[in-house]
Amino acid sequence: MSAPNVPPQVPAPAPNVPPAAAAPSTELPRHHVHHSYIWLESVRTIFIIAVCVVVANFSTIIGLVAEEGMGAEAGFIMAVAGIGTLVVILITFGIVAGLRVVGYKHLYFTVGPDEFTLCSGIFNKKQVHVPYQRVQSVDQRATLLQRLFGVCTVSIDTAGGAANKAVVVSYVTKAQAEWLRAELYNRKNALAAQAAVASGMAGAASATAAGMAGAGAPVPQSVEAGIAAMAQGAAAFAGNVPSPAVAGNVLDVGAEAWSQVGGVFAGPAQDTGRVTYEYGLTNKELFFAGLSNTTSVGLIFAGLVVGVLQIVGFIFDVMGDAADGAVESALVFAGSQASAYLIGAVSAGIIVLVLVLWVFSALGSCIGYGGFKARRRNNRIEVEYGLLQHTFQGIDIDRVQSVVVKQSFIRRLLGYCELSLGKIDAATGEDSSNKQNTLANQGIIIHPFVKMNRVPEILAGLVPEFSDLPQEAKPVAKVALRRAVLRQSIWFGGGFWLVVVVTVCLVVFGWVNGEVATGGIELDSEDLFLLGIGWNVIVVGGYALAAVLFIVDVVNAVLWARESSFAYNHRFMQVSNGGLSRETVSFPRQKIQFGCTKSNPLQRRAGTDTLLATTAAGSGGTTTTLIDASHADAMAWLDWLKPGGNQ
Repeated sequence: MSAPNVPPQVPAPAPNVPPAAAAPSTELPRHHVHHSYIWLESVRTIFIIAVCVVVANFSTIIGLVAEEGMGAEAGFIMAVAGIGTLVVILITFGIVAGLRVVGYKHLYFTVGPDEFTLCSGIFNKKQVHVPYQRVQSVDQRATLLQRLFGVCTVSIDTAGGAANKAVVVSYVTKAQAEWLRAELYNRKNALAAQAAVASGMAGAASATAAGMAGAGAPVPQSVEAGIAAMAQGAAAFAGNVPSPAVAGNVLDVGAEAWSQVGGVFAGPAQDTGRVTYEYGLTNKELFFAGLSNTTSVGLIFAGLVVGVLQIVGFIFDVMGDAADGAVESALVFAGSQASAYLIGAVSAGIIVLVLVLWVFSALGSCIGYGGFKARRRNNRIEVEYGLLQHTFQGIDIDRVQSVVVKQSFIRRLLGYCELSLGKIDAATGEDSSNKQNTLANQGIIIHPFVKMNRVPEILAGLVPEFSDLPQEAKPVAKVALRRAVLRQSIWFGGGFWLVVVVTVCLVVFGWVNGEVATGGIELDSEDLFLLGIGWNVIVVGGYALAAVLFIVDVVNAVLWARESSFAYNHRFMQVSNGGLSRETVSFPRQKIQFGCTKSNPLQRRAGTDTLLATTAAGSGGTTTTLIDASHADAMAWLDWLKPGGNQ
């Protein structure tokens, strides 16, 4: 159990927030968000409306020019339309700004003795109450425009499962966000410590006090002093963990510049607690983390392929009958030697294009991870990153659901991994389509690209509560190798089913070719051209790709059977699923919400079971699965899972 922080005796006022207007002494101070909520949000809304109006009228303007030409009449009509559009936008801006002004007066939050309250709404009033004990994590995010002005959006997650929506406080200054985060955690920990003392756990406080007395420190005589003593004991324990020198990279210079400038309205930095462990990314780690992100490259390349196909179809439609001659010429050219050189040049161009896209994607990922820092502050884990758009995630250690070590194929070859913490994710209620929010709602990545031999060091410094992980792993059953090969290379094998699809396509092609030869089906030159190209692609490319995929599936199945295992002790459970990529999930026994085994008829015949352990991590929970554990090991695990089990 982590020792709580010491709450301030008198809550400090939020920075850059004027005191509440004349109010009764019993009323809590109202903390309004920053006034940039009015004008910055209004400008953003009007910009979106203006873009929509321009896009909607673009086709009308083009049609008018096509019919009337660029004469005086058309120019006059466009001028009138432009002035009218500008007037509409200005009127809309006035309405939006007016609503924002009124909404600003009714948008505020209070920090009470037991709960945080957010009030909003003009016509429909809304009050959201968050008891401090329910605070899951406190995150803050800032777009590039928000960073320039020193404001951000704070999200307060509560432990509510899949239906949970984070409480979002938009447009608060950076100083105000830091103060609010520290205040929420301080009050939460103070209430938790008081409840522990009241429920008969004063022995821990007495032991800590006695230890302090033995060291020459005065023995505290009150609950508040006892809380302070426990906090000091926790700080002393954390101080025994050596904190390495914070790694740096070239982009940290930009992050430091952001920290010093802060933004126009950022306010002074706040003291949010002592940091006992901190690290960043080296240049090598930052570079590899950027190169390992290939998702955007695939999406961009797929979009380019679809665009080229649409252009080719458009060209055939425009050419009409002339397309027949072009197709015949293309078929003749395809049989010549020059076509081989053209295919080589096109292939080289595609490779160069993919490499260029990969480089730009890597640069974007590096900028996204710019200024990356992970630290342990009191009993919280904090991670921040982003050179242009900034993200800050903070979570209490008791809310961490699991530790996840992921190795993609590339990371395995290089001996690296991605290290993350599972937590209960929540929808933000607004900006849910934002990519940055989506990435953040996948747990907390505490290192995107780290050497495997550094993982124990990082876990010992950042989450020492996970230091007692099980060591004796139980591998999957021996029969799992045979079952894995059949399952991954046949039943769910991409290579096997690709052979089936290619064979079916060849049968259809042969039938169509026979019908064309006998005159049963009449095809134009375009269809014949596509049919001829399809023959070569299906036969050569299809079977070659199927062979490669089949070999990959078999290798992946063999590696999975050799490396997959599970382990447990009195406090933790650990599940590893191997293969070309590898994932190891470790979670406390007390975080397991539901555990079970299941088996199909084939598994029962082979004497194996599938283990399923569900935690609250993610949105709606996360189930960690291990297929084909031996039946005896599965039954022993079920006994361990019971309250007061055999371990």
